[in-house]
Amino acid sequence: MSFYRDFNDKVAIEAWTTSTRPAYRTIEVKRLTPTIGAEIGGVDLGRDLSDEQFAEIHRALDENLAIVFRDQDITREDHKRFARRFGNALHKHELAATRFKHDGVFDPELLAWKTGRDSRFTAGDGWHPDVSCDPSPIAVSLLRVTKTPPIGGDTAFANMYLAYEFLSDPFKQLLDGLTAIHDGSLAWTAGYGAKPDPGKTYPQTEHPVVATHPRTGRKFLYVNASFTSHIVQLTRKESDAILQHLYHHIEGQLALQTRVHWQSNSLLVWDNWASQHHAVWDYYPEERWGERVSVVTGEAPQARLPIAEAAE
Repeated sequence: MSFYRDFNDKVAIEAWTTSTRPAYRTIEVKRLTPTIGAEIGGVDLGRDLSDEQFAEIHRALDENLAIVFRDQDITREDHKRFARRFGNALHKHELAATRFKHDGVFDPELLAWKTGRDSRFTAGDGWHPDVSCDPSPIAVSLLRVTKTPPIGGDTAFANMYLAYEFLSDPFKQLLDGLTAIHDGSLAWTAGYGAKPDPGKTYPQTEHPVVATHPRTGRKFLYVNASFTSHIVQLTRKESDAILQHLYHHIEGQLALQTRVHWQSNSLLVWDNWASQHHAVWDYYPEERWGERVSVVTGEAPQARLPIAEAAE
């Protein structure tokens, strides 16, 4: 059996890996795989970055979707300050106040968790983007793992641009123009057993199945097993069949994926729209602790760019 199963896969891989990428002047970029992920060197995140250096970091994120910085002995304030370079508004998670605290202190802009022997679940154990149920989902997430197990605990990533490109043209035509409901209760109530405060419900939002990225102009697949409940324009049986196919498509395509191995003082940054990630829980009964800061821009995924943007 061929590793690439059809012509679309080969064409998409070649286009992605041979696309022109200008040299970097102020950072070092070492790609983890041909299709997703890179390690960034020559950066001290404990200091203010120049505009040129940050612009190159943002370009590296656009080109690789998940980037990891090593040997960054930074504080929580450094973590948040760097996050704000991607956008001034930091995300406040629905569950942060009730379920996730760090050192007994609640910071609404920082989502912290601890997974260990007594944990019933670990955050992010399944392919997903973060909180796709929000009207304006997280654009960029920045994660530090503050306690790592002796081995294991990787974070895996998948490239949703290529997940779309790997599909056949007739299947793309079917998906283009469809929308799906993303429901927070699927992940948080069904998954974590968390119930909303009395009189409130978790966010539920309709997003395009295939969206266009506002920075790159590329189409990406925007459905996931954690939050997506159904495709609006189809019957439930049709929706279930197509969504299950897409989930298996994402999970089973190793050519879309990479795994980031954690080391002390690493900071991982990812594009939360055009990628999905999976926190691999393979280290039981060891512990893994983490702290995440995320950025929202006020934008929502759109099927197409506005005409003015598309013409540029």
